[in-house]
Amino acid sequence: MSKDKSNQPYLLRGLQSLTTKSSTLISSSKYLNDPRLRDWIATHFLRRSGKDRPTSADAYQLYEFLFDVQDLERIEDLFTQERARWPELDAWFHEGFISTFTKEDLLDCPQGSLGRIFGEYLRDNNFELDIIERFEPRTQYDYYRFRSGQTHDIEHIMFGGAFNILGELVPYYARLSNVPRFLAPELAAEVNLGQLLGAQRLLMRTALHYQQSYLKALEATRVGMDVGLASDPIFLIRYEDVLHLPVEEARRIKGIRSAREVDTLAASLEWDEYRPD
Repeated sequence: MSKDKSNQPYLLRGLQSLTTKSSTLISSSKYLNDPRLRDWIATHFLRRSGKDRPTSADAYQLYEFLFDVQDLERIEDLFTQERARWPELDAWFHEGFISTFTKEDLLDCPQGSLGRIFGEYLRDNNFELDIIERFEPRTQYDYYRFRSGQTHDIEHIMFGGAFNILGELVPYYARLSNVPRFLAPELAAEVNLGQLLGAQRLLMRTALHYQQSYLKALEATRVGMDVGLASDPIFLIRYEDVLHLPVEEARRIKGIRSAREVDTLAASLEWDEYRPD
């Protein structure tokens, strides 16, 4: 005998009870099926900031999990298809350019130039050039990820995002809004996975725990989206040949549009991890 659903709220209509022979949690989502990702999202979307757990460590761990979950052969096929229809992308892969400049090279650039600003940031914070350890790209996806890592900090400067935690939203959302304009949807979804979850954790944690900074986080998000929606394909850009130029001129030459500086320092310092001791 069926239950009377006449009083069921309309938002609940259409719910179906499904069964499975599996003895463990399983769904149609490969992401939900991975217990590490479930734990990562629950933890890093909902937790507060703290000096015991650097936020940068969240992303490092995330990319390890995603790389295991993704269908790497399918991604290679998708890149091959894209190269067949898009000569510029094909040429980018054929060239396989990898940057070799040093911090000293950057500091030799003229005062106020893109390279000098980047070099001073690295020097003043005792940072290295590589966000992750260098590796030899063996696949198309390897190379895409490698170059994305090489250009990430430069994208902060080029797009207007400061070097602080909420400033990360600018390059995040520039990629999230730019890549789908040029790559097929299935491929764009795969290469933007880390950007998507990384960006959303920052917005979620700010909204939950640091509401006083939330409007500034949204502003940074909007700046990134404006850049991504107005600019040429940012993942193909070689910034190394404009390091000696002022930022505005470098933006013009490389087709970066709608960039503007957004001051996220005070808002970022509201996060417990970044508050001065």
